[in-house]
Amino acid sequence: MKTIIEANLNEAKEVLNDFICRSENIASIERSAQILIESIAKGGKIISCGNGGSMTDAMHFAEELSGVFREKRPALPAICISDPSHITCTANDYGFEFVFSRFVEGVGQKSDVLLAISTSGNSMNIIKAAEAAKDKGMKVVGLTGNTGGLLSGMVDQEIRVKGRTHSDRIQEVHIKVLHILVLLIEQGLK
Repeated sequence: MKTIIEANLNEAKEVLNDFICRSENIASIERSAQILIESIAKGGKIISCGNGGSMTDAMHFAEELSGVFREKRPALPAICISDPSHITCTANDYGFEFVFSRFVEGVGQKSDVLLAISTSGNSMNIIKAAEAAKDKGMKVVGLTGNTGGLLSGMVDQEIRVKGRTHSDRIQEVHIKVLHILVLLIEQGLK
């Protein structure tokens, strides 16, 4: 057991160190934060979405903004597409690939930003959500992994964890990035 534990912790450290060493990643986080800050400053909101573990990351991101992160401050406009009744209704009536796009169509505004999280970048419901956001004139920030998949070519700004095939390692970096984005948003709106 000890060997497995140490190997996994070391692998996580290597993935994070590799991500940090790529200067384009720091620049991508900074540009993403600027997009998100600008949206909120102009009266927009952030709509986040993801599947599985990425959905919980999207939920966590939204609650850190609408709730509290490190310091007490006014609530910030963020919502995750995670309502089970919406998801099951849409999946039943239109298909699972439309569970996020239908929400964006109904709630998204031009001043909003879609934060789309997909470790592969190829989840069809995330792709459809990005398409719906673009149709509404919204900006899209994508958190991806590996090659970035189809989502890579659809976003205004991408933050990608490159060269990893295991989604758990990608998600571990994503949650760190999301926490940094929240911190940058808080500081940028002071």
